Formats: sequence, C-alpha cells, structure tokens
Amino acid sequence: MEEFNFQPKKWILAGILVCLLGLPAFAQTPEQEVEAVIRSLFDGMKQKNAEQVAAAFSPEGLMQTVQQKPEGTTVGSNSVADFVKRIAGTPAGTILDERILSYQIKVDGSMASAWTPYQFYVNDTFSHCGVNSFQLVKMSEGWKIVYIIDTRRKEPCQE
Repeated sequence: MEEFNFQPKKWILAGILVCLLGLPAFAQTPEQEVEAVIRSLFDGMKQKNAEQVAAAFSPEGLMQTVQQKPEGTTVGSNSVADFVKRIAGTPAGTILDERILSYQIKVDGSMASAWTPYQFYVNDTFSHCGVNSFQLVKMSEGWKIVYIIDTRRKEPCQE
C-alpha cells in the first residue's frame, strides 16, 4: 500500500489559487455598481436612514422634478440637504416606498446615466408613478449621484 504524503504548503497554495481565480466572478460591473447606489438610496429612504440617503449623493448634488400645471410644464428644484431632512423627519409610522420597475444604465468611464421607471407608495397605498433620470460620477469614494430629475403622474403607469 502506498503511503499518503500530505504537503500542507501545496494545499495552501492550491487553495489560494482557487480563491484568486474565483474573485473575478464576484466583481461587479460599473452598471451593477451604479444600480447598487440607486438601490441604496431608495432602501435608505424606505428605512428613513438619512445617512444612507445622503451617502448616495455628491455634496453638490441637484434634484429636480418636472411639474405639470394648468399653465404649463415647469421644473421644481430641491437641494439634497432638504431631501435628506425630509426623509429623516418622516413620521415613524410612514413608509415611503419607491419601487423601481427597471434599470437602463449607460456608463462611459467615470460618468453614468440611469433611467428608472418607478411606482411610489406611501404605506402600501399607491401615490404616483413616473421616471427618474440619474446622472452619476465615479469619485474617489465610489459612484455618487450628481443630478436627478423625475416625472410624477397618477396614470398611465407601467406595471
């Protein structure tokens, strides 16, 4: 019978090699990284986690909304700081749930654009729907939202 010759150094090296070869399978694409930032924003909003919401934005981020009024279409602006304050001040029993229906993400180097149709619910009651258009930039600390503009309507809404 042949004797088994256990060589720990070879087994350790083989294990390290297997782990290193498997790492690329876990790496995210830039599109997945951008989607993760957007998901984090809306998860933070739903959980009323102001720090998580703020972390999704660059310090100079800008938020706008296309508003349909009887006199015509206008664009309203909001600061990220005000948005974060509103999220932090949401009453404990209120759940703000923006449900993203799909992601269309384009990336060119350190700039990305995302188009995300959504439906918005307050405490599981439908409020409105629309589309978000995000502009993101990959900064030293990762992807950050520098601009978002959205539409809001009651219907027609994508299912």
